[in-house]
Amino acid sequence: MDKIDKKIITLLQQNARMPLKALAENVFLSSPAVSARIERLEKEEIIEGYEVKINQLKLGYHITAFINLEVAPAQKPEFYPFIKSCANVVECNCVTGNYSMLLKVIFPSTLELDTFIGQLQKFGRTSTQIVFSTPVPPRGIDVNQDMPMEE
Repeated sequence: MDKIDKKIITLLQQNARMPLKALAENVFLSSPAVSARIERLEKEEIIEGYEVKINQLKLGYHITAFINLEVAPAQKPEFYPFIKSCANVVECNCVTGNYSMLLKVIFPSTLELDTFIGQLQKFGRTSTQIVFSTPVPPRGIDVNQDMPMEE
């Protein structure tokens, strides 16, 4: 990946809908050359997809919370399909530490959050943190930093 690829990725992280012509102007290449680079980055799975940022507050989701959940290994075959079916779960990570799962969830109110936590507790112990503010929102990767070496 060269400096031009990194610039393209940086621009797409800022605006995934940036027109090809504008991308080309920013990296001083033709539109077909930029298109070929993007296609290669997609084939190499460096670019995995394109996302839309949604204002969850405007859709009525006023509560964001992180839930730590202790799930026994034997329960994972039942837990994974359950958690994938929960629309309010926006992220689920298998983690190290005292808990085995870390969930990021959004709800309209604490009442719905409380009901969901009750459903989760059949899988194990929980610990919940409600988000007050997000000083650093989700952001792209700084591709201009030195990248870790692949093994």
